[in-house]
Amino acid sequence: MSTLLVSSPTAAPKALQQPAWPDAAVLERVTERLGAGLPLVLAAECDTLRRRMAAVARGDAFVLQGGDCAETFRDLSLDTVSRKMDTLFATADELSEAMFLPVVVVARLAGQYAKPRSQPVETKDGVTLPSYRGDAVNGLEFTAEARTPDPHRMLQMYAASGATLNVVRSLLAEDGGQAACRELFVSHEALLLDYERPLARTDARTGETYSGSGHLLWAGERTRNADDAHIEFLSRISNPVAVKVGPRATPQELLALVDRLDPGREPGRLTFIARMGADRVRDALPDLVETVAAAGAPVAWVTDPMHGNTVSAPSGHKTRHFDTVLDEVTGFFEVHRALGTHPGGLHLEMTGEEVTECVGAGVGLGDVPRRYESACDPRLNRSQTRELGRLVAELATPVGV
Repeated sequence: MSTLLVSSPTAAPKALQQPAWPDAAVLERVTERLGAGLPLVLAAECDTLRRRMAAVARGDAFVLQGGDCAETFRDLSLDTVSRKMDTLFATADELSEAMFLPVVVVARLAGQYAKPRSQPVETKDGVTLPSYRGDAVNGLEFTAEARTPDPHRMLQMYAASGATLNVVRSLLAEDGGQAACRELFVSHEALLLDYERPLARTDARTGETYSGSGHLLWAGERTRNADDAHIEFLSRISNPVAVKVGPRATPQELLALVDRLDPGREPGRLTFIARMGADRVRDALPDLVETVAAAGAPVAWVTDPMHGNTVSAPSGHKTRHFDTVLDEVTGFFEVHRALGTHPGGLHLEMTGEEVTECVGAGVGLGDVPRRYESACDPRLNRSQTRELGRLVAELATPVGV
């Protein structure tokens, strides 16, 4: 694939949640280097995932998407990648056996290094500094040096993502290994446009443009306006794409996204990831699903039961309650069953490590600080992920089986 720097139109759409890079010349040199690099994923791999997601949209498959809230350079290792893959595959196997459907495994991996933030700055002890926006932008330490956005970190992100994909492909190719003969695709939020645009490539076979940064990219709840820059970028690549939608999303907004991202109404192209919150999913989701279905849009529907259910622990850490997460998944299935549509998948912030970031299923409220390792939001640990998979498998088992 040859390099294609995706240019902006004359009237550039608004790009939200972007870093305030301090040096434009440094940024330009970094993006030039990214544009000259090899793609991390290939167009043919993205086409394969698009076919798998088409099966999800038709109701013939289920997707399990999971991984860290925010990957960090410090936690990159063979063991962490291997345990994450093993947890995802084991959970997928249980779901597949219960649902009598193939399960597509998509990891939040090899690119989930940038995060949107509610506020551009944060204040501690009277000191105000830029918010942490992920290792691709700045450091987690609360110092002026660490919090200054540095474009060179995007080169670290590129190298770390490439190394991660090398490990993934090696583990998948191992003879006799647990991951042998399996497929695993990688995904991340296409948030950092100065990283994503240089890694867009034109495929010599078809002349179409693909992202070379990941197999599936998504726009988040904060950047999903159909007229803004993130959706404009996603509209120009041929990868399967997704959009996170929260409880304030309107049917008209989703139809606008369908028209922008999937004008040809092709199964596998577009996924909506519903992040409603357990207290809203049963009343906010039905109108959205009904409207999209009535418009003939063959989207896949996936539930993200994590982001709408974050609370504070007494220690001050952000946490999520396992039972609340399960309740949102239950509500998601209830809505789709009532409408006769397909509940297509599960999107989790999780890890293969036994952290104590979420409460329940073996972790008490007082345990939360004991092993809290996330750089941003709380993740289900390995045991909790497997338990949630077991319970969702029971929930998804066809009636009469």
